[in-house]
Amino acid sequence: MFVGESLINMRILHNLSRRQLAEKVGVTEQAIWQYENGYAFPKLEVVNKLKTIFNVKATYFYKPDLLNKLDTDNIKIQHIAYRSETINSLNKSQSELMHVRFVDAFLRKIEKKVSYPRNVLLELRRDTIKFLKDNPEMDRERQIKYIAELARERIGLDKESNKNLLFLLEKAGAFILEKEFAENIDAYSLWTEDDRAYIILGSVKKSAVRRNFDLAHELGHLLLHYKVEFTMQDKKSYKLLEDEAHAFASEFLLPEEIFRRDCEGIVKLSNPDAYIDIKQKWNVSLQAIAIRAFKLNIIDYQQYRYYYMLINKKGYKNLEPLDDKIPIERPMKIRSILRLLFEKNIYSVSSLMNELRVDESFFTVLTGIEEEFFKKYRELETKIFSVSELGIEGIK
Repeated sequence: MFVGESLINMRILHNLSRRQLAEKVGVTEQAIWQYENGYAFPKLEVVNKLKTIFNVKATYFYKPDLLNKLDTDNIKIQHIAYRSETINSLNKSQSELMHVRFVDAFLRKIEKKVSYPRNVLLELRRDTIKFLKDNPEMDRERQIKYIAELARERIGLDKESNKNLLFLLEKAGAFILEKEFAENIDAYSLWTEDDRAYIILGSVKKSAVRRNFDLAHELGHLLLHYKVEFTMQDKKSYKLLEDEAHAFASEFLLPEEIFRRDCEGIVKLSNPDAYIDIKQKWNVSLQAIAIRAFKLNIIDYQQYRYYYMLINKKGYKNLEPLDDKIPIERPMKIRSILRLLFEKNIYSVSSLMNELRVDESFFTVLTGIEEEFFKKYRELETKIFSVSELGIEGIK
């Protein structure tokens, strides 16, 4: 029997309304509603179109999906923190919620034989909450500064660089994925109810330095805004939360004492090109450096304005010096887990495809890992048997 809930989950995962899906399939919006609610069952030709749209097998819609037996309340929509200038639309929030639910269910399925190291990020969150509770009268700016310094130390960043930030966050306990966002979102993050931290990064139009700021910004949300209901915020409150995450990112990426020392030898403080060595050292954008320098009174308002005038004049809003030379870090944790499972023959790509009733390309949609990775391991499954394995002893 056709399972309407499986179709609902797939449609929301792909951020499609019933009307949009109906147009793709060539049926009415009412028909999609009927399929999803069990009032009618689609013909085979419709199912074949659905499987192509969603990169699944036709049988996918005739059994409960990956989410069916798991606690989907493990991930709350109100706890998703978006790196965005505006509060995200409800339909997009639902789509991102569904994406993380699928990812979380997938990981819980495959990681049963994986042993993780100590969750440093969870410990850091708990220590942050304790610090804020013990210091309620402290100025918020000082609170953020302390937590940013503590985070650098605990995560293991070098004192004078931000090298390997993404790797160190994954090692500390975060699960980081890439995804191509259709709307004006740079990244988002959340804690699950069972204390898993996710950071989802945009996969396009990002330099290494901008990605670093996204990572630091989301880390700020994870530490400062645990259990905050983002979807319940008005514009003013939402902006305040974003401003705090920005402040954390600046403190975290450009530690005050060392950054001040780095700026001491600069003669033309209002010239962005004078900060290129600092950009290379910290892997932080020239624009973020300007904001930090202004905040710390290293440059005054007039110098700050002139700096940004040159940023626009030189075209650095779109492409800064070194943007095409500093390599972009890619998430490796989930890839490494899958590689381990495939190479130890605990799982194969084909066994996962058959069990979940999906195509290879669905794994790419889910994890952000390129399809070639899964194709490579699937091709290795085709074994060439030796003469001895076939039981042939030799030539007569």
